[in-house]
Amino acid sequence: MKKLHFKPIITLILLLTATCAWSQTIKVACIGNSITAGAGITHPELNSYPAQLQALLGNGYQVTNYGVSGTTLLKKGNNPYWINSRYKEALESKPDIVFIKLGTNDSKAVNRPFLGSFKNDYNELIRSFAQLSSRPRIVLLLPLPSFKTDSNSIYDPVIKTRIIPLIQQVAYQDSLEVIDMHSLFINKPELLPDGIHPQREGASLIASRLYQLIRQKRDTIFNISANLPNPEKVSSFYGYVCADFSFNGRNCKVVKPKWAAAGHPWVWRARFWGHEPQADIALLEHGFHIVYCDVAELYGNKEAVNLWDKYYDLMRKAGLAKKVVLEGMSRGGVYLYNWAAENPKKVACVYADNPVLDLKSWPGGKGKGPGSKADWLKVQTDYNLKTPEGEAAFANSPINKVKQIVKGHYPMLHLLADADEVVPPEENTIPFEQRIRELGGNIVVYHKPGFKHHPHSLPNPSMIVDFILKNTGIN
Repeated sequence: MKKLHFKPIITLILLLTATCAWSQTIKVACIGNSITAGAGITHPELNSYPAQLQALLGNGYQVTNYGVSGTTLLKKGNNPYWINSRYKEALESKPDIVFIKLGTNDSKAVNRPFLGSFKNDYNELIRSFAQLSSRPRIVLLLPLPSFKTDSNSIYDPVIKTRIIPLIQQVAYQDSLEVIDMHSLFINKPELLPDGIHPQREGASLIASRLYQLIRQKRDTIFNISANLPNPEKVSSFYGYVCADFSFNGRNCKVVKPKWAAAGHPWVWRARFWGHEPQADIALLEHGFHIVYCDVAELYGNKEAVNLWDKYYDLMRKAGLAKKVVLEGMSRGGVYLYNWAAENPKKVACVYADNPVLDLKSWPGGKGKGPGSKADWLKVQTDYNLKTPEGEAAFANSPINKVKQIVKGHYPMLHLLADADEVVPPEENTIPFEQRIRELGGNIVVYHKPGFKHHPHSLPNPSMIVDFILKNTGIN
């Protein structure tokens, strides 16, 4: 019987397997300046954020650092990225994913006269990668904050008020993802020892965020716009498409992410659209939709709840998740909790910020706070309060509905300014928290010592975002 020679066959199989594995390697190009290059970090070849991203991603990915210190996005800048050989090398690599983190050096006084060309130059840079045969996923990174005070050098007011809005406009016009690195570092100056460049731990924070983005499951097909009423206006919400439309005579908004997270999670903003939006922006990055339905003058009464019921049905028919994240600042707490009390099984979690939970406290002014006479008159009309006895017996605030609220078994996060002079904590969140806990509810209160009613939210919304991601199952 003739012997079979397996060794050549096995060798061929191994070669084919290796070739196949190489062809499936996802190439990631990190374009940027000294922050990308790893300036100031010991052993940047190991500790820059591209290097740390490679370590996180492991086999199957090839992350290459194309960062060049001191470079600008601007072609007329004092050191354009365009003329560096690393730019040509990045193009020739035909990457599958491109992260662009430029704009920091463009904030220098020497480069500011040319900021009028920033958008056009950015668009051209994007096109140079978009037209590659690899058709890469392109992600724009907003610049980190600068903690330097020299207004002629890299200067945070210019980054924040001029550079970042320009990048967000580019992201909107080109339908590209944009990641807010500025907010991620705004409360972490210790991670930028020289005020500009992150050390190893700072680079790790960037790498972790990019890793999270790459590995998150995405639905790139879902388009909520096809299932909504025709918009009366379409505009940019910090780089995302915002559709304004009317529904049952109400002004409504839906902001859609660049792609939808698995399960199509959403955040329902109860009041004060666009105020302190950093948590909303961060959640859009994670694939959440942000929605709004204006019932401002109804103060959570039965009519408001009924209108929200219909709006919820519209969002469900449009393809969003069964359980919604409710978000409310100040009087927004009344709207969200009065609806949640009637719909406890439709809520994923709640984020409330210095919330009004007792209308007799605000706007009624029946306690320590000043109240608001004009708004209390509206509450009297909304709830048909015609006598002092009726006002005294009024029990349609969230603080009176704790039993219904805890039936949903959803977690609640409250940000509480301990020195709130408008919505006294001892008349709102503090007794509300006590009653929730007594009935076995799940509530976390994050105290802000010394803070008054404003500002709401946090400059870095990561704590809020992590709470919502955890309680919606989004990783």
